[in-house]
Amino acid sequence: MANLNERAELHKTIWQIANDLRGSVDGWDFKNYVLGFLFYRFISEDLTAHLNRLEIEAGNEGFDYAKDVTDDDIDDDIRKQTIDEKGYFINPSELFQNVLLCAESDDNLNETLACIFKNIEGSAMGTESESDMKGLFSDIDVNSPKLGATVSKRNELLTKLMQKIGAMDLGGDLQDARIDAFGDAYEFLMTMYASNAGKSGGEFFTPQEVAELLARIACTSKSRITRVYDPACGSGSLLLKFVKVLGLEKAQQVSFFGQEINITTYNLCRINMFLHHVPFDKFDIQLGDTLTDPKHLADQPFDAIVSNPPYSTHWAGDSNPLLINDDRYSPAGVLAPKTKADLAFTMHMLHHLSTTGIAAIVEFPGVLYRGGAEQKIRQYLVENNFVDCVIQLPANLFFGVGIATCIIVLKKSKADNNVLFIDASAECIKDGNKNKLTDGNIDTIFNTYVGRVDVDYKSKLVNNKDILANDCNLSVSSYVEQEDTREVINIAEVNAKLESLITEGNELNERISCIIKELEG
Repeated sequence: MANLNERAELHKTIWQIANDLRGSVDGWDFKNYVLGFLFYRFISEDLTAHLNRLEIEAGNEGFDYAKDVTDDDIDDDIRKQTIDEKGYFINPSELFQNVLLCAESDDNLNETLACIFKNIEGSAMGTESESDMKGLFSDIDVNSPKLGATVSKRNELLTKLMQKIGAMDLGGDLQDARIDAFGDAYEFLMTMYASNAGKSGGEFFTPQEVAELLARIACTSKSRITRVYDPACGSGSLLLKFVKVLGLEKAQQVSFFGQEINITTYNLCRINMFLHHVPFDKFDIQLGDTLTDPKHLADQPFDAIVSNPPYSTHWAGDSNPLLINDDRYSPAGVLAPKTKADLAFTMHMLHHLSTTGIAAIVEFPGVLYRGGAEQKIRQYLVENNFVDCVIQLPANLFFGVGIATCIIVLKKSKADNNVLFIDASAECIKDGNKNKLTDGNIDTIFNTYVGRVDVDYKSKLVNNKDILANDCNLSVSSYVEQEDTREVINIAEVNAKLESLITEGNELNERISCIIKELEG
């Protein structure tokens, strides 16, 4: 789908499907059906293409797993080998394309699909991919009364949904169409659902442009990255942006690690990994509370960390006496406030960062200047020279968040004792009711970060001692001078104009006086 017109048409079709078919199901809930069936089609075609390729390589020209094989023909060794390679298995009769052929005539389509989804997840039981497949279809309730008051009505909607998804032109060769087809369709849907969901959408989805900026920063000066991490990974959009930034060849060497507290979003993230052709053994996405139940302590350190953690969320904090002795938080000597966990995430990521790694974190602006425990944590970060850069982003970039956020870049091995402050608040364009970073904006911000020099009204390199003397304030506006855009007034010209007006006024008064005398006389 390299052609922009084709891509735009695909996006239009996808959104039309979502709006036409959702019926009484809330759009936010219906996303699970659209995304779920898109995923079902993908893994069906991906598995078929994989088995067809193996047979053709073995000399069986023209072989088609979907048409030429029955469930009874499946050899146990073939099933096991496929699961080892792909992470799952689907019987021919349960492939999306074959179920679609019989959907209209299947009076029990909902039960058929429920059984198929259970079988797909069950195919990985007892294997290395079990955790990657478990619960992937749990948010697709094919028996929900929201789909229709009767089984017949539900099946009618499910049939239409399958037909619409099946009719989408997503390219003939999955390998060639990797991100431009299924992955691109998925990202578009995620963006549209997030933008229409308001605040709740912003909680799980980071705009692609911001994700790209974070990934580029995290890859700066790194010839090889093998392990990337997001402790609040949402739908995985930040992690997957490394595929674009690094390129497919280098990205194939990367392992993706993430943790997510919301089970629905956790499922979306794993689906997103599959749709972007990330093998099951190359990603490890875990469910749970990162701050109190971290899942990747044994997997650290990481080469690159990117994250957009929830803003000012509540956490256990000092109500849990064990946390102050936690290796992640204890170095600062204080815990982030219970009502503002932002810097708890920051300390967690610093702990997981490798000596030569880079962490790029989207932060709520309050963490840059608030006092109390947060000031003490900032003091620890600055005194130990961990803060590399602070970037002020434009306002209204994120769904459900209108304020201007910022990016804090952390490093454990810096070449100087300074922090670079960048004011990128004007680096955007208007896109509907939101602001958006263009490719040019991203390049400008990134090049300013790499250049690491003072630029009038744009960036300022500040020594750590000066920051400590300023109450550890990390607000960009405290260090980057704002350009005075007011019009320069030439006093001499103003005075000359004023004198001219006074002269003209006096002359006019004299003429008026003459006219009045003439009328009186």
